[in-house]
Amino acid sequence: MNIFSGLLNLLFPPRCVFCRRILGASEKSICAVCEKSLPRTKNGGQQSGDFFSVCVSPLYYEDAVRESILWFKFHDATQYAGTYGALMADCVREYLAGRYDLITWVPLSRVRLKSRGYDQAMLLAMATALKLDDVAVELLKKSVDVPAQSGLGGAETRRANISGVYMAPDEALVRGKRILLIDDIITTGSTISECAKTLRMSGAEDVVCATLARSANR
Repeated sequence: MNIFSGLLNLLFPPRCVFCRRILGASEKSICAVCEKSLPRTKNGGQQSGDFFSVCVSPLYYEDAVRESILWFKFHDATQYAGTYGALMADCVREYLAGRYDLITWVPLSRVRLKSRGYDQAMLLAMATALKLDDVAVELLKKSVDVPAQSGLGGAETRRANISGVYMAPDEALVRGKRILLIDDIITTGSTISECAKTLRMSGAEDVVCATLARSANR
């Protein structure tokens, strides 16, 4: 460690991505307590849905995981992406190896991107791809800005809210390909299903998905 990085650590000590405790000298990104207590899924938390074959998620969306993701999305904690990407890459490597040709993500609308300043799913896709020695490619656009899914009710309302809002600008990139679609969380599956539908209608051979976390109730 050089003098400059040592001074930065002294002024801004690294904290756990999930509980935000100051990390010990031997800890990296995740503290020892969270390493043991994170709500990890079994068998990659696999679930299927409309237009996608399977979605894997290393964690459940609850407690410290939920708080961490909210910080990531709404408090500019973009540095969390690297740790999240490592967790997701491990899950993808174990359960989806050999099942995809391209990696992409669930995009934000132009309005939401301008407001937030970054696309969290894009950061996750890029971080995950990097850990997999791959790259993430933009295959989808969100052409219409609609109310956030998190503020809506059941699955039917969520499906109606995002129906037809995604598009694949370059179908030649998609046609005949097996796509790995990345997002931060899956709850009802409406958003991922709509993106997968767009990709399949644009000629994708298959769509598999990975999120950092999934609802425990789905």
